[in-house]
Amino acid sequence: MSSQGHQIKLPSSSNPLRVMNVAGARPNFMKIAPIVREMGNDPRFEPILVHTGQHYDKDLSENLFRELEIPEPHENLNVGSGSHAVQTARIMEAFEPVVQKHRPDLVLVVGDVNSTIGCAIVASKLHIPIAHVEAGLRSFNRKMPEEVNRVMTDSISDYLFTTEPAGIENLLREGAVPSRIFSVGNVMIDTLLRFRTVAGSRPILADLGLTPSEYGVVTLHRPENVDSPEILKGVVSALLEVAKKLPLVFPVHPRTRRRLEDQGLLAGLEEEVRLLPPSGYLDFLALMAKAKVVLTDSGGIQEEATVLSVPCLTLRDTTERPITLTCGTNVLTGTDPRRIVAEVTALLTSRPVPQKVPPYWDGRAARRIVEVLAKGVSQAPRTPPFQDEAQDVLSSP
Repeated sequence: MSSQGHQIKLPSSSNPLRVMNVAGARPNFMKIAPIVREMGNDPRFEPILVHTGQHYDKDLSENLFRELEIPEPHENLNVGSGSHAVQTARIMEAFEPVVQKHRPDLVLVVGDVNSTIGCAIVASKLHIPIAHVEAGLRSFNRKMPEEVNRVMTDSISDYLFTTEPAGIENLLREGAVPSRIFSVGNVMIDTLLRFRTVAGSRPILADLGLTPSEYGVVTLHRPENVDSPEILKGVVSALLEVAKKLPLVFPVHPRTRRRLEDQGLLAGLEEEVRLLPPSGYLDFLALMAKAKVVLTDSGGIQEEATVLSVPCLTLRDTTERPITLTCGTNVLTGTDPRRIVAEVTALLTSRPVPQKVPPYWDGRAARRIVEVLAKGVSQAPRTPPFQDEAQDVLSSP
């Protein structure tokens, strides 16, 4: 990683820091919402919001902006779908003139989607400082496109905001400059805690005829799961078996639905499992909060389930969020149908659920990020919570 980085401009009352905040896919919106909110309430900042349009389905994008109280984006790149190469190229091509138009002092990206790396590359080549929120997460599986995006984005970022100790360890092992690593907590949890009460008042459970703690929730969208006919067939067989023991609700991602149809699995699945269109954030949070178990291949849901103290079975062999295994409710099952069914069966016999929440997942991560950016790398406090090599800004208001 670069030891120099880009020159960081510090904000002043007369010259606020112009930060271009990038979001493109559903997981990004929950992460960017509290950051944009904090910057919008702070006179030291001039936030600019760019929506790349990587997720363009109304249920995956527009409705989330409304539910999460995200302001209308200043720019929408409308890049749409495509292969990873095509989509990333479109993002870069569309983002460059937007950066040149607004001339931001810093570009902030979140997560690990194609929008994250595409916009980071553009900013780096235009010599604009980059902040990466959710830095350092590693599954150590380079077959996952998200893993490649994470590693590359971290390698060119000037601010590395981590959510858990493993993120710091990974960055240091890869040669990151210690002074650029900041342990701030988890902005996904900022959003969850802000909207948890509102979600609890949604009528979704009553509408679906569900009883709290007497159903499971399923999500499935990772390419390594849904694009493999053999794996997808195995997971579906496991869900059908689980559904005999526990009612299942499955909001189906459009891409997953296409794969199920292509493999002739959809009709049989919908006979036994309650299939729904993609859920809005609030409805899905309401479903997850009252579930007996969540079965997923999503990274963010592992984190949310941990804070909600809901058992989470992750249908993958690795996770980039190991703290959800050691401190939370998460169990890696892989995609072996027998293992999945066995783990659900164990949960139904009242396996105890850990009640711990990871350190600093307290709803104040976005505020810490804003304070770091306001002070700059050289002026941030040096009181690390996890390791002496990393910085902690938890004393910030």
